[in-house]
Amino acid sequence: MIFRLTAAVAAVAPLPGMTQEASDIAREKDLQEVTITSRSVQKRMDEVQIGVEKVEIATLAKVPSLFGEKDIIKSLQLLPGVKSESEGSGGYQVRGGTAAQNLILLDGATVYNAGHLMGLFSTFNDDALMSGALYKGMVPAQFGGGSSSVFDISTRSGDMYDYHYGGTIGLLSAKVMAEGPIQEGKSSFLVSGRRSYLDLFLKATDEYKNNTLHFYDANVRLNFHLTQKDVLALSFFHGFDNMGLEDLMFMKWGNTTATANWLHTFSDQYYANTKLIYSDFSSHIGMDVMSMDYTMKGFIRHATLNHQHTWTIDGHHRMNYGLEGSYLQVQSAEWDIIELHEREKRNALTGALWIGDDWTISDALELQAGARLHLFSVLGGAPYYEIDADGNITNTTNPSSSHIVKTYADIEPRLSAKISLGAQHNLKIGYSRTSQDVHAINNGASGMPFSRYLMSSNIVKPEQANQVSLGWTGITRNGAYDFSAETYYKTIDNVYDFRDGKFFFSEIEVERIILGGKGRAYGLELCAHKNDGPLTGWISYTLAWSENKIEGINGGRWYTASNDRRHDLSIVGMYQLSPCWDVAATWHYNTGQALSAPTAKYDMFGNTFYSYSERNSYRAPACHRLDLSANYTRKHGKATHIWSFGVYNAYNRYNPYVIRFSNDDKKASGTKVEQTSLFGIVPSVSFTLKY
Repeated sequence: MIFRLTAAVAAVAPLPGMTQEASDIAREKDLQEVTITSRSVQKRMDEVQIGVEKVEIATLAKVPSLFGEKDIIKSLQLLPGVKSESEGSGGYQVRGGTAAQNLILLDGATVYNAGHLMGLFSTFNDDALMSGALYKGMVPAQFGGGSSSVFDISTRSGDMYDYHYGGTIGLLSAKVMAEGPIQEGKSSFLVSGRRSYLDLFLKATDEYKNNTLHFYDANVRLNFHLTQKDVLALSFFHGFDNMGLEDLMFMKWGNTTATANWLHTFSDQYYANTKLIYSDFSSHIGMDVMSMDYTMKGFIRHATLNHQHTWTIDGHHRMNYGLEGSYLQVQSAEWDIIELHEREKRNALTGALWIGDDWTISDALELQAGARLHLFSVLGGAPYYEIDADGNITNTTNPSSSHIVKTYADIEPRLSAKISLGAQHNLKIGYSRTSQDVHAINNGASGMPFSRYLMSSNIVKPEQANQVSLGWTGITRNGAYDFSAETYYKTIDNVYDFRDGKFFFSEIEVERIILGGKGRAYGLELCAHKNDGPLTGWISYTLAWSENKIEGINGGRWYTASNDRRHDLSIVGMYQLSPCWDVAATWHYNTGQALSAPTAKYDMFGNTFYSYSERNSYRAPACHRLDLSANYTRKHGKATHIWSFGVYNAYNRYNPYVIRFSNDDKKASGTKVEQTSLFGIVPSVSFTLKY
């Protein structure tokens, strides 16, 4: 049984001259729960940007979830154009991209591999969250670094006038929260922490007592109203995972971020934000294979200065412009294999200038347009290579750490236009060009820790994506229903994948084991919302294709990308039975993952080796699942009690998590396919107390 104690959050008084966008640190609307931006039907109709989704945590609280945990990442997977990376995973794929091509920002700091316990839990504790916006079509000019999408998440401020405390005790994890004023009306704090204790249950068993399985995370936010025109927000996040299987293997990974955000208001129409940002993602993997020890460490570190201005010129123009500079360190790998020690670490400088304009031309036509100048300079201080077509090093240089090895520059235009066809219909068209300098090369569908991260170099170029999209939005006369349809076509240059027969540990020089090429993705997204009455919810459907073409892989022909999912359908329903009872259900279906199956095999020294003639030419079985939940809510004076019940995977479907091929002499082919599934049916119950 899960016990949860949470608290309501009082609204923070706005500063003079502050607009809603002046942001997350200045004021928050309502906040009776972990509230966030309203996503009413009118907001969906009024949105000028194509391909943007605003996540509502109030809705998230009602949607059934794994282990009863509210999960902002998994809620994205119910939206059109967004797909789960795998069963139970916190990774998500947007419009034909991989999970590693999504930029995830927490108060402006980059977060990698945003999942605990291989994605079973979200990295983000809902007690600390204020808002979230996913940009999958036109990306605003102030964002750069993700070739597929940008998910911008903001933490919330503590109450400046009252203290609130909370805690959660569950079967799998526990969390605490505290917030309140430091100096009443002028400063506040919010602290939240969470830890799982699966390892304690494992230690109580004879079979699994030597295994390790736990995570923890912590959020801290401090807000200071320095003057009537100045607000300073300090936020900190740290999350860590530790998984181990006796003496056979272990995996440790985590994120640390820190942000200092100074907001200065010049006038009612003009304000500026200055941010100092640090983020660190690290991983440590070890395994014992045939009595030989392998360990590998990697990290990605950013130190960033971001400064931007927002100027509301008049009722027709609102401009945003700014600049950003970062120092980047990427350790692709540092490993010890038996007695061999090798390391590859490189540094870079990145910079950006941007300008954007929200322009209301007339009642019928609105534009959001911008451009971003992206710069990436590879620094010395590490070996750089020239490599032939077979992956052999032909030349090595060792430039000094102050030497710029190579600089990439690109202009990224962004445009979205909304054409109103009366009060109930509109058309949207958009174009977005984005770049990404940090690449993740995966062996399978799931992301880190089984990945190699690398940055652009003298050989590896930045990923560059160009996307055009067209959409329609409509609403019924009384607003009870609204509908949307979007279609998109995206091309991606400088897509990288492992050479045939190569894996993340094949060579320390990662450029020797990868090949570069291009990709394309296209599809159709449909969504229908019911907004009125006791029954609300939505249905979303995505038809999509994702393909790569890389010389040296699959004979240089186009092949299906491992993240391709042809069909994806989500049905979400929420019903208010009475003032006390509400129920919800979600049903989700997607096409199975594309995978490579062996076409031949041979034996050598007692071991079986498989040969693969075509990349990703087979499909795993389709995935589908029904989740149910019910909430019973009663108020007693200032306190609110909520009992929540849930069933994950109600009809006990065993969806594929891993597909393996092994010998079977009883079959004519001599090979059998083995499927590993992660979950059957998982019930949950929780108790919530708010005061």
